[in-house]
Amino acid sequence: MAVRPQLDHLLRRGWHGLGAGCALALGLALPAHAYAAFADESPVDDVKLDGARSHVGFTVKVVWLVGVSGRFDKVDGTVHVDRFRNQISVDARIDVDSVGMSNKTYEDWVKSPEFFDAAKYPLIEFASESFPQSRLRKGGDLPGMLTLRGVREPVTFALQPSECERPAYDCPIEVTGVIRRSEFAMRSRRATLSDKVELQFSVFAVAPSTRASEASP
Repeated sequence: MAVRPQLDHLLRRGWHGLGAGCALALGLALPAHAYAAFADESPVDDVKLDGARSHVGFTVKVVWLVGVSGRFDKVDGTVHVDRFRNQISVDARIDVDSVGMSNKTYEDWVKSPEFFDAAKYPLIEFASESFPQSRLRKGGDLPGMLTLRGVREPVTFALQPSECERPAYDCPIEVTGVIRRSEFAMRSRRATLSDKVELQFSVFAVAPSTRASEASP
């Protein structure tokens, strides 16, 4: 049937979404000069991800040639900033139902039990290890644990160097990575769909002024 190859495309996108959770975590981290925005008496601060501006994209190749893409538009989480140790860690969550693709048939298939199984596993979660705040400016590895379809596996994504003075506020934190769908109990269509899923994360943090207004009565 003609729907089959389309479903294959959806699968690829789904995998990217998973990877997307990691990218978000990276976006939450802030550079040294941006720390002033979180200044208070406490050495540890929790900064919320800006779900309205953040998203996670994914790309999967069908028959290892044609790329099929999609994105998750509902992402939330928290960035833990430890100013005393100059360390950052991130906890991010992606709503599987928020997946967007070029065709609703693809979206429904990606959310089905064959792939993400959104009804049983509504969230994709990423928890990073602590990393030095300087890595946000220079770029580098972002190791952590990714949970998808109830399977928890270690992953390492790449944090891209920042391109503005206030990363996560004036420009997104960009993270890229690759995961294998077979490692997360997704093994169907192996003859036509690549096992590798490329992830692209674009994440913003809630601005200090916004946080202050949310806290006020």
